[in-house]
Amino acid sequence: MLDTLLRDVAARGPWVSAHPDVILKMGTKEVLHRTRHLGWGTDTHIYRTVRAFREEFPDQLRVAGPRVLKQNRGNAGQGVWKVEKTNAAHDDTTMVRVLHAERGSVPQDLSLSEFMARCEVYFTPGGCIVDQPFQSRLPDGMIRCYMGGDRVIGFGHQFIKALIPPPPEGPDAEAAQPGPRIMHPASAAPFQALRKNMETEWTPQMTELLGISVGALPIIWDADFLYGPRTPSGEDTYVLCEINVSSVFAIPEQAPAEIARLVGARL
Repeated sequence: MLDTLLRDVAARGPWVSAHPDVILKMGTKEVLHRTRHLGWGTDTHIYRTVRAFREEFPDQLRVAGPRVLKQNRGNAGQGVWKVEKTNAAHDDTTMVRVLHAERGSVPQDLSLSEFMARCEVYFTPGGCIVDQPFQSRLPDGMIRCYMGGDRVIGFGHQFIKALIPPPPEGPDAEAAQPGPRIMHPASAAPFQALRKNMETEWTPQMTELLGISVGALPIIWDADFLYGPRTPSGEDTYVLCEINVSSVFAIPEQAPAEIARLVGARL
């Protein structure tokens, strides 16, 4: 209902930042698969039907090691799972250990077929499951790159705990809670390589691939990155975790003035 309303409003002339059609192109997990060949991409697969999921995922898990499955739309870790095979012997049944990204979750051991049955609810109309490799540098934290249109306006670095097994004290222990998101301006030295990639390569490549004009980009959106493997010379690489478009709030203190400037220019 909201999408229909916003499309009607936009068609009548007022400017709608984060247009529903743009959200569907870049604000769902499917974008991870569509842009997998860009510099932020990784070995990403997509399952659009229950049948494809059941036929293809077991071999992918067997060959490629621990994986992270993500439902197409969701927030707060809903429908995001780390999945890895276990060495447990249970007849001829493949056993897996799974960990949900929702806060307070604990690892569970169950059969692969049982876990896959749980995931069938994600195949709603327009639903799918995106499959990426688990990033071993997850404990190094996640970098949130805040964007204003096609320009970086700030960064947030956070030591997240999603998909990391909780300590022996349990999921409610202080050590199991995510750290604060530390905000940084766009000029922050540690993130200049990421900024350059976002502004000069990845965002232009994404908009061209998805058919989004620069003027149609939301006035505020963000991209979450995990650290990928270091290069032979020791430099960091980055793997896109998700893009947030429709619900972006906590932003660096320098960002509102830049957003206001961009809004003025857009109008």
